Amino acid sequence: MTLTPTRAPLIVLLLAMSSATMLVAKDRIFVDQWSPTRSELFIADADGKNARKLVAGLELDYNASFSSDGEWVVFTSERHGSSDIFRVRTNGMGIERLTDDPAFDDQAALSPDGNSLAFVSTRGTGSTDIHVLDLKTRKTRNLTNSPGGDYRPSWSPDGRRLAFSSDRGTKLQRSKGNWEQVQEASVYVVGADGRDLRKLSSEGQLAGSPRWSPDGTRVVFYELAVADTFRARGLGAQASLEPRIVSVDVATGVRVEHASGPGLKLSPQFLDPNRIGYLTKSGTTAALTFSSGEKGSVGDIGNPSWSRDGRRVVYHSGPISTIPAPRTPGQLLSGRDARYDLLFASGFPAVSPDGRQLVVSERTGRGNPDDRTSLVVWNADGTNPRRIFHAEGSVMSPQWSADGQWIVFGAGSFFVARATRPAQVMIVKPDGSGARALTTGPGNSGFPSWSPDGKQVVYRFWNDAASASPQNGPTPGRAAGLRIFNMSDGAVRTLTTGYDNFPCWSAKGRIVFSRWVNDEFHIFAINPDGNSLTQLTKGPSDNTHPACAPDGEHVLFSTSRFGFKDEAPMFDIPQPYGELMIMKVDGSDQRPLTDNRWEEGTPAWQTVRPTDAATKSTP
Repeated sequence: MTLTPTRAPLIVLLLAMSSATMLVAKDRIFVDQWSPTRSELFIADADGKNARKLVAGLELDYNASFSSDGEWVVFTSERHGSSDIFRVRTNGMGIERLTDDPAFDDQAALSPDGNSLAFVSTRGTGSTDIHVLDLKTRKTRNLTNSPGGDYRPSWSPDGRRLAFSSDRGTKLQRSKGNWEQVQEASVYVVGADGRDLRKLSSEGQLAGSPRWSPDGTRVVFYELAVADTFRARGLGAQASLEPRIVSVDVATGVRVEHASGPGLKLSPQFLDPNRIGYLTKSGTTAALTFSSGEKGSVGDIGNPSWSRDGRRVVYHSGPISTIPAPRTPGQLLSGRDARYDLLFASGFPAVSPDGRQLVVSERTGRGNPDDRTSLVVWNADGTNPRRIFHAEGSVMSPQWSADGQWIVFGAGSFFVARATRPAQVMIVKPDGSGARALTTGPGNSGFPSWSPDGKQVVYRFWNDAASASPQNGPTPGRAAGLRIFNMSDGAVRTLTTGYDNFPCWSAKGRIVFSRWVNDEFHIFAINPDGNSLTQLTKGPSDNTHPACAPDGEHVLFSTSRFGFKDEAPMFDIPQPYGELMIMKVDGSDQRPLTDNRWEEGTPAWQTVRPTDAATKSTP
């Protein structure tokens, strides 16, 4: 092809701009995200029979509900990255995107006249409020606009009011004997104009997923003891829980109990004035259940929603089985900051100094006896996995030395078992040779990090046995805090004596770690000599899992500051409030990298630079 003189310079300029664009390299952040690999929508008869897939493809689609006329289904999808609201005809045709915002949008409900969409969103505040979208003008307004989380909006049959659940006005509470958070929430009713807010449910429990009766006189919901809202997120305990399905007369407050007994009961809905459908979860399966006594389909079923005439049901399927399933590292995840690529990697990932390899604590599936018992090294592109170490207990938090010659890690028993079972800090070469323990004796040592020069290792120590507490322990009967191991002579010195964990030794010398203080976890930094202790994050929230960037200037961490994105029992995730954050090493410029309903933790940073080949000019 012959180029004219006037067009040749423009094309050359475009080619040059294209080449320059190709040379831009984003740093990559690997993160352990608890999310499903499959969540598909199905539509079926009211009892779950004759189910068929509603939407084509293999995207993450969930939390669906019918329009009042039964012609549409609105649902949440991550098909374009962040979660947004879509609608589709009940024959699976005519899919349409209704929201397009980088914030979290979820749990949508169409108004009875089909002109307005109520949904949950974090836009503007970071925590969830109920927003209303006018489908004609495409204008959105924040209906609730209150601190705390608002969830699961439901329109009254006349379209004048909405019921929703909310944990507003509650404080951070923990599951007894654990660090995970529980949730207290109540059911509220508010006018469609945002006025006349009032509470329907009683105090001291979680009440959720309200839906109106056909005549608009009653609201049905499930209720669960606050103390059980952590156990409800674990598959093994769900069958033993005893929530109730109740309804309340909106005018008089008269309460009726429709179902009780063992089994996690969720998503209730009036199918006619005298019959309620709901979901009963019992671990790896869930069943469509009815207050009239009959049983429906059993399977991987989530958030069922029935049509207004009670003849059809729509639900999502997949998360129960695939949230804990093993996955190959490297899947691109949705993030809030275009400067970084977020990639999946479960099990305490760590990137080698040259950026070519990734080591993880191998996940084989929740509840499996060999879960997290081996170290596996992958190529950073998610190929060529090979086990390099296996332990009888768990292996946790591997970290590479600066020269890439060694990997340090903890081996033994961790988390709740740490108080009575041992663990040691070990090292191994990336090819699996040379494995040996650095620490010995009683106590629980783990979560190590190398000094920049490779001469020392900082790690977390814990011991509840009085006879084993060293003289430099914080109190008789308990030894805790951070210790520093000297590689040349094996000497150990105490750095801190608090309830401290997850230390990372930054490239510029500061040691960043998580500390329990005033019933919250926060990020601190300290010099290796024990001076200049600084608190970097503040509450009311938990902030933990710090990971130091290779440049020594930034720190990644997980936070609960934005709260739950939904009612706690609607998850099968231990800590669904965990979002990934980034800040400078002095605690300034804190900003979120994720905004979703999943849990992110234990991040690892990979610095990416253009390759020599990419920077070469073409002849």
